[in-house]
Amino acid sequence: MSNKQLAYRIGEIVLVLLGISFITFCLVMLAPGDPVRQMIAGNEDIMVSQAEIEALRHELGLDKPFFFQYLDWLGRALQGNLGFSYMVKKPVVDELMHSLPATILLAGASAIFMLIVSVPLGIYSAVKRNGFLDYFVRGLTFVGVSIPNFWMGLMLLWIFGLKLRLLPIVGGRVSLENLILPTLTLGIVMAAKYTRQVRTAVLEELNQDYVAGARARGMSESHILWKEVLPNAMLPLITLLGLSFGNLLGGAAVVEIVFSWPGLGYLAVQSIIYRDFQLVQGIVLWIALMYMVINLVVDYSYTRLDPRLRKAGR
Repeated sequence: MSNKQLAYRIGEIVLVLLGISFITFCLVMLAPGDPVRQMIAGNEDIMVSQAEIEALRHELGLDKPFFFQYLDWLGRALQGNLGFSYMVKKPVVDELMHSLPATILLAGASAIFMLIVSVPLGIYSAVKRNGFLDYFVRGLTFVGVSIPNFWMGLMLLWIFGLKLRLLPIVGGRVSLENLILPTLTLGIVMAAKYTRQVRTAVLEELNQDYVAGARARGMSESHILWKEVLPNAMLPLITLLGLSFGNLLGGAAVVEIVFSWPGLGYLAVQSIIYRDFQLVQGIVLWIALMYMVINLVVDYSYTRLDPRLRKAGR
């Protein structure tokens, strides 16, 4: 990827972020509920007059026309200030930084588990295609991709938490014990999908002419598989892995809710429930930024790993 292409992609990211921020701001403002009254609702022992409510609304800038409210928010956001969360009583940026490590940990652990399972199974299924174990693996992956994350999570909680009592049922904090079940929930479903992708990619490469040429030159099957086929087969999977990791970093909200994992997804759902508009806006913008940056990194690494794309870029 040339410098010109990189600058173009960064410009695209800026424009997309502006569009997302505006659309999110519109949806947040159209949502039912009054953020000022929600803030006051947290202090039930304090009697607040209508004049004080209007004064607080003026202080927060909520009495301005919609477009001016958006421009005020955008100006603060460009300076790194995403507002103040009345749900957790701290700046939005601080709360995002507090929840991000938990999401990164869960995403990384799930991706590692997925790779450990899917890559060997996909390769073996491709090499032993149309055999008994190939059909068995394909059947398991078909079931795996059909299972919703929340159902998988509930079944794991029921088995390992309620019946076997090996792992805690209620999470709420970052620990190794609390990490196991959400990692398995995300990793198993992802592994089912990626096993099929790895199998398909390896089979496509095994049917290429260069494989037949390598066999004609007397190369061993293991050399052809590990030195010739796998490097080419893994390239298309880099993009898929990047997209999946972007989704995980964006917050696997359903899984985080099921296991009370204190990540971005859990925080997003809680902020919507409590009508914390500033926090909702900040989370959506943060998730979009991470997703696009990861895609940019994946595209850049793809061009570095594939000489053909690197040559085309020049």
